[in-house]
Amino acid sequence: MLKSRFLSCTLFFFILQYSILCQETITVGNTTLTEREVAIGIQVPWEMLYGPDKHLWVTERRGKVLRIEPETGNTVTILDIQDKVEASSEPGLLGMCLHPDFENEPLVYLVYTYAQGFQLKERLVSYEWDGESLIDEVILLDELNAAGIHNGSRIIISSDDKIFMTTGDVGSANLSQNMNSLSGKLLRINLDGSIPNDNPNPDSYIYSYGHRNAQGLAYGPNGQLYSSEHGAQQYDEVNLIEENRNYGWPNVEGECNTNLEISFCDQFNVKEPLLQFAPCIAINDIHYYNHESFPEWSGKMLMAVLGGLGFNSPSPGLIVMTFNEDGTDITDNTTYFTDYGRLRDVCSNPVNGAIYIATNGPGYPSSGPNRIIEYRNLNYNPNVSTKEFNEADQFIKITPNYLKTGQDINIEFSESFKNSKFELYRMDGKKIMEGTVHSSIETIRNNTLTSGNYYLRAESRRGVITKKIVVQ
Repeated sequence: MLKSRFLSCTLFFFILQYSILCQETITVGNTTLTEREVAIGIQVPWEMLYGPDKHLWVTERRGKVLRIEPETGNTVTILDIQDKVEASSEPGLLGMCLHPDFENEPLVYLVYTYAQGFQLKERLVSYEWDGESLIDEVILLDELNAAGIHNGSRIIISSDDKIFMTTGDVGSANLSQNMNSLSGKLLRINLDGSIPNDNPNPDSYIYSYGHRNAQGLAYGPNGQLYSSEHGAQQYDEVNLIEENRNYGWPNVEGECNTNLEISFCDQFNVKEPLLQFAPCIAINDIHYYNHESFPEWSGKMLMAVLGGLGFNSPSPGLIVMTFNEDGTDITDNTTYFTDYGRLRDVCSNPVNGAIYIATNGPGYPSSGPNRIIEYRNLNYNPNVSTKEFNEADQFIKITPNYLKTGQDINIEFSESFKNSKFELYRMDGKKIMEGTVHSSIETIRNNTLTSGNYYLRAESRRGVITKKIVVQ
C-alpha cells in the first residue's frame, strides 16, 4: 500500500506514550482514498451499521445507541439503557441489526448483557424507531448464559427473515459441544423470537455448534454466510457457515492437524476454517465490500482486527481477504490501517462506497474515547445524495485544523449551537478547556496547548459534533 501524505503530524497517545503519523490519503492500486474523521470521543463502539436512512448506527458497549450523520458527524443518542446493561470488561451492549424492511417495519434488534442477582445473563431484544428515539423494548430471547468473557453476540438477518446470533462459550469450553446449552453456538431465530420450524432441530435455536467466541458475521459471495471467531492462544478462524455443522471447539482449534483432532473431526463432522491466524490476532467483525468506487477491494471481505496481547504481539488493523470464484476458499489476505490501535468494526456506504472503521482504544479490554474514520474515493461521484438533511443546519468549521503552538484557533459554529457549551479534550479523554458559544465565530487563545492531537466537542438540541485539532 502506497501512502501519500499531504499533511503529517505526531499524534501522542498519552496513555501508552507512543506516536504515529497522521495520514491524509492512501493509494491502493489505481484508487486514492481520502481520510476524514467522522466522530471522535465515542465510548467503545461495538457495532456500526450504515442504515437505509443514510446514517451510521452505532452501539456503545456502555449501553447507548448513537445515530450519526456521516457527512457532518452530527451525533444523536437515540437509546440510553445504561441502567439495564452490565458493561464491565467484555460484556455490554453488543450486536445490532435493522429490520430488512426498515422503512415499513422500523425495528432495531439488539443484544446486551445484564445482571440477574450475582449472575450475568444476555438477551436479544427489539426496539421501535419513532423517528427520534428507540422505544418499546420487546424481549425476544432471554436468560442466555453470559460472563466476563466470550459473549459472542454479533447478529445479522438473512434474506428469509431469520436472525442469526453468535453466542460465546462464556469461559466454559465444554458448553460448545453440549447441545442442551445455547452457549458456543450460532443460533437461528424468527423475528418474533420463536424457533424456526425448519431449523436442524425444530425444537432448538441451534444452527451450528462447536464455536468458541464468534464476533463477526457477514454474507459474502453467492449469498453464503461467514463468521470470524476468536481462538484461545492460537488459531483465530474465518469460517464458512454450514447448517448443522460442528466447528470443533474445544476439541479442535483451527485446522484438524493433530492425531487427536483428526480423529475427532472424522467422527463428529467438523468443518475446518477457510483461514486461520497463528498466533491469535483477535479478529472481530467482518464486512463484505462490493462497490465500484474502490475496485481493488470490490468482492472482498474486510475484517476488523483488535490485535494480540503481550509484547511483540500481532498488530491491529483491517485485513482484506480475497475469495476464490465460488467463495469456498480464501486465496489471499493483506493488512491495512495498522496505526489506529484496536479496530472493532467496519462498514461501508452503499451509495458512494466510503468505508468506515471504528477504533476501540490502544489496549485490552478496550477504552474510550474512540473514533469513527471514513476512507472515500473522492473521484467517484454518485448521482444520488448521501445526505438526509442540509449540512447548514448544524456544523462546526475550524480554521486552521493544523496549527503551530501559540497560534489561535478560530471556530465557526452554526446558529444551532448558540448559547451551547463547547469543550476541548486531549485524545486520552481528559478535558482541558470549555466555553460557551456566544457568537458564530469563537476564538481559542492557544497559549497553553502543547504539541499533539485534541478534539473539540459541542452539543446542541440537534446533537453532538466533534472535530480534531492538531497542534504541531
